[in-house]
Amino acid sequence: MDDDVRVYETDELIVYWNAKICQHSGNCVKGAPEVFDVKKRPWINLNNASAEKIMAVIDTCPSGELSYKRKEKIND
Repeated sequence: MDDDVRVYETDELIVYWNAKICQHSGNCVKGAPEVFDVKKRPWINLNNASAEKIMAVIDTCPSGELSYKRKEKIND
């Protein structure tokens, strides 16, 4: 994977952030400040909101620097 891409993961979701193409529109920070907080490290904390909310906010990213993949649930 590209060195500029960071990966954040939960049991439900994998989020990719490509720093190289980020346009700093702020949609992520405005849409879910509890998840995307540039004052913290790591700046993305996926445990602070539902996967659905995170995906909805990422879908507003104009540059595509944030993307996600939903993990498939395994039936017990």
